[in-house]
Amino acid sequence: MMRRMLTSLVCVAAVCAVSIAAVAGEVDTSKKVKVFILAGQSNMEGKAKLELLNYQITAPETKEFFKHLHKDGQYVVRDDVWINFLDRRGKLTVGFGSPNCIGPELEFGNVVGDYFAEQVLLIKTAWGGRSLGRDFRPPSSGLPADEVLKKKLDETNTNIRTRNQNEKNADRKRPEVTMEEFKSAYGKSYREMMTEIQTVLKELQTRFPDYKGQGYEIAGFVWFHGWNDMLQPDLASEYAANLANLIRDVRRDLGVPNLPVVIGQMGQDGPAAKGGMTVIKEAQASLETIPEFKGTVKVVKTDVFWDTNAAALVGKWRENIDAWKKVGSDFGYHYLGSAITFCKIGRAFGEAMLELLKN
Repeated sequence: MMRRMLTSLVCVAAVCAVSIAAVAGEVDTSKKVKVFILAGQSNMEGKAKLELLNYQITAPETKEFFKHLHKDGQYVVRDDVWINFLDRRGKLTVGFGSPNCIGPELEFGNVVGDYFAEQVLLIKTAWGGRSLGRDFRPPSSGLPADEVLKKKLDETNTNIRTRNQNEKNADRKRPEVTMEEFKSAYGKSYREMMTEIQTVLKELQTRFPDYKGQGYEIAGFVWFHGWNDMLQPDLASEYAANLANLIRDVRRDLGVPNLPVVIGQMGQDGPAAKGGMTVIKEAQASLETIPEFKGTVKVVKTDVFWDTNAAALVGKWRENIDAWKKVGSDFGYHYLGSAITFCKIGRAFGEAMLELLKN
């Protein structure tokens, strides 16, 4: 169902130093818009800087890898794939990661956009530094036990008191947190995610004026996450149970009982990662073994996409700044800000999603 795409120049606000080319896809507006949810934390936001992509897209050693993203020196904008990332929205192109960055959305959108004749919509709900055990905690997981909450609340308020004692500016001193406030933080990002999805779908016509009223179908959910839970042993130990509940609750709340789900397995530091990360990786991998998820949940390894060229320089990037800027743009926990890595991850997510949908 691949469709041929025609290119034409358009005048749009540039998101980087390179101008942009538009792609006019032959969209079948008689069928519903295919909607995919991309959720998680900072790596789902996307941390590969456009400055790096701008270099690599023309560099002899990497331009072949990126050639489908531009034409005649201009970045491609896909008319047939829309994206909404919180307060940003439009036709899919570079720059829909963190500010001035790309993430998995770019290649995921290209893969599913090339496959479907229907209009595609990506709704990205991602925030850095959010855990599954607290922030994204699904309703089915409930609150932790009272003694656990009390212990964590006491730790939080002890930290606040210490910081307030060291803070000279009275206006910057924080009040202590009440138990009610503390409990409200659990599941807050999950609720924000669901509200964002519902709001985007309700406002399709105003957010995307080319929408023809053909309706929509929620076709898939992608989860790319894990870092914050890895840092807290109690959250790491319950990650598998919380992720299983997240899938069940998302399916229930979106009204799609067998919604295809792709899970991006943590992959920072490549296959050699050790310690707490292995706990999360094993938890994520275990979701495929749950009988009720058979054939509808797929785990994608991301450690295989670790950029060894960037990894070889990250520890001494200050001494090799010119060389570093040609391969990386961020820290290891953000996959070194490698444009190649984020593109490979997004492509793998898209291919995994299509595999689930075909099955």
